[in-house]
Amino acid sequence: MTGIALAFAFEIRATIGAALDGGPGRNGHRRIIPITGGTVEGPRLSGRVLPGGADYELVRADGNSVVEAHYALEAADGTPIYIRNVGLFVAPEDVIARLDAGEEVAPAEYYFRSAPVFDAPAGPHGWLADRIFVAECRFTPAEVAIRVHEVT
Repeated sequence: MTGIALAFAFEIRATIGAALDGGPGRNGHRRIIPITGGTVEGPRLSGRVLPGGADYELVRADGNSVVEAHYALEAADGTPIYIRNVGLFVAPEDVIARLDAGEEVAPAEYYFRSAPVFDAPAGPHGWLADRIFVAECRFTPAEVAIRVHEVT
């Protein structure tokens, strides 16, 4: 065995709109956060985030969230790439309250990680569909920054 390591691939900076509050349900409190655009920059991929996707957040009874985002990128060469990104956001109640109030909070005050899966056509970006990725995420009221690492 060669072991597992991580290699930084690129950062997605997805701009977001105001959350649509779906209210409480039997599985938790649902919020839908529109993805309005953004950028992709890094050593392995560059391009832009296409508007029209969303992050479907389910706030659990403990206040923490399971997130599942569906959206698309357009690589610098024009190739469309679909993403399904599932993650977990965990923070103390006071940090969640500050974020909900629109405050910026240091990433060290919460745990926000995800596992993006890419659907890319054959060609120069096909490698995205043939690798496992994990990401370190940062949340502000205006955007979500996702530092994507390839599991090597």
